[in-house]
Amino acid sequence: MQEKKAKHFIEHIIDEDLASGLDPSLLRFRFPPEPNGYLHIGHVKAICLNFELGKAYDAPVNLRFDDTNPEKEEQHFVDAIKDDIAWLGYAWHKECYASDYFDQLYAWAVQLINEGHAYVDAQTTDQIATQKGTPTTAGSASPYRNQDPKEALRLFEEMKAGQHQEGAYVLRFKGDMASPNMLLRDPILYRIMHKAHHRTKDAWCIYPMYDWAHGQSDYIEQISHSLCTLEFKPHRDLYDVFLNHLANSGLRPKQREFARLNLNYTITSKRKLQRLVVDGKVNGWDDPRMPTISGLRRRGYTPASLRKFAETVGIAKRENVIDASLSEFCV
Repeated sequence: MQEKKAKHFIEHIIDEDLASGLDPSLLRFRFPPEPNGYLHIGHVKAICLNFELGKAYDAPVNLRFDDTNPEKEEQHFVDAIKDDIAWLGYAWHKECYASDYFDQLYAWAVQLINEGHAYVDAQTTDQIATQKGTPTTAGSASPYRNQDPKEALRLFEEMKAGQHQEGAYVLRFKGDMASPNMLLRDPILYRIMHKAHHRTKDAWCIYPMYDWAHGQSDYIEQISHSLCTLEFKPHRDLYDVFLNHLANSGLRPKQREFARLNLNYTITSKRKLQRLVVDGKVNGWDDPRMPTISGLRRRGYTPASLRKFAETVGIAKRENVIDASLSEFCV
């Protein structure tokens, strides 16, 4: 008789929500990669977590690309990510993009401005950073913080129309400049970027920041449980603050965090992996020496071995380092 596998803490959270009255038909998960590089072995854990939860609870799982930075994103990466997930054996319910929601995100930003919760700041990046203070000292208010909403809206519309240079203005949310969570100290919602987007082309020259796009995209898609790695735990406060202003109907998403996959002797920083590719140290993102899913595939790993590896590592609340030999054992 096969031993029943113990549930991990995220499954317990979901079970508690169901026991508290959440309709099982409202369960929905998502995997939200950025299309600025190939997926690596660290992503396997997050992929398997979301898609296996979908199977366990008979719930849909969306594949949503967080495509808010046209400077680094390409259609080539979108195609590679889709190919890797399908190769692992998973099928997504809907293929979504943060760029699908640019109009709605802009409309919500206008709402915040009109309600006096956001303002346009003309300070430099360095000035804003200095003004935020330190984790132990409160920040100081921007000289633009008490800007008239009509003036803020005029400037924001000019930003959208392409009338200002990059770096001239940013849209900021009125948070709490004394909050111990530095992310709540008047975070930036939009910045000007005169860059063509791989999907929207030249339609936009202002782009939302991750924190503004992420939670609202979850809300639009009615994601029940938004699962992130532990480095996003400080972002949860901001996630909830924005939803407090906007989530007036429907299901409110719940963000929860789990430990990322750290493998010894293995680089899992996408920025560093990109450097290897750009500098010609490897023959592309799918070089067999790379820890990308495509590289592991060329090295001889199978979908079943990577899924087994993710299952063996498990889902934990605390960071730990896994020995690289475990992935080879699973092969």
